[in-house]
Amino acid sequence: MLFMTIPALPAWPYPFWIAHRGAGKLAPENTLAAFRLGASHGWRMFECDAKLSRDGVLFLLHDDRLERTSNGQGIAGQQPWAALSRLDAGAWHSRQYAGEPLLTLERLAHWCLANHLLLNLEIKPSPDTDADTGQAVAQAVARLWQGQGVAPLLSSFSTTALQAARMAAPALPRALLLDTLPADWLTQAQALGCIALVAEHALWTSETMGAAKAAGLRTLSYTVNEAAEADRLRTLGTDGIITDRVDFFSPAA
Repeated sequence: MLFMTIPALPAWPYPFWIAHRGAGKLAPENTLAAFRLGASHGWRMFECDAKLSRDGVLFLLHDDRLERTSNGQGIAGQQPWAALSRLDAGAWHSRQYAGEPLLTLERLAHWCLANHLLLNLEIKPSPDTDADTGQAVAQAVARLWQGQGVAPLLSSFSTTALQAARMAAPALPRALLLDTLPADWLTQAQALGCIALVAEHALWTSETMGAAKAAGLRTLSYTVNEAAEADRLRTLGTDGIITDRVDFFSPAA
């Protein structure tokens, strides 16, 4: 009988539990208020989204457009930071967060470093800016975290952005984000020099988890909000879970 030998994986510096966009849905996503609330619940690592303004400032926003999570309009990346910085990114969520501004990556970096907190930083390009955004994020992270603690895990759905990040700062850890499993999902991650895969949680089965581990890759799961699914993934061997439910799951578990 033949047995498959799974290679020993490199040391993993990140905690198991990761708070989605700061504090899940309890505060306006990707704002400093959300990160502060998540930290107050004991969370030590956060997932968030970074993109470029028209004039090259890195800031946090998930969507291409501004309407859902601010009082702005249009494609965020087509506007200068001076205009973006004046927007209200909190009132859409609830009155108590009215006036909360969009957050720059630089300000978040200083806050995380001061509080010894970690990031899974998704490179989230605006349309047609994949390479520029990947390069800018990697350069900023290399500068801001130089000699200071554990660098963020850079992830993206965009292979172009990840390749640009790799060229700009090859020592930074990278992960390929997946919402489906193309035929070449493992070879894509390996070709990009990734150390991890961050997949939509339903994609993980014993077969896909085993294949990723056999390829020497760590496995993270998003966005997991039910206890039964978290238990299933933990049994499969996932290395981390991203969740909105920062007031339900215990980050110390």
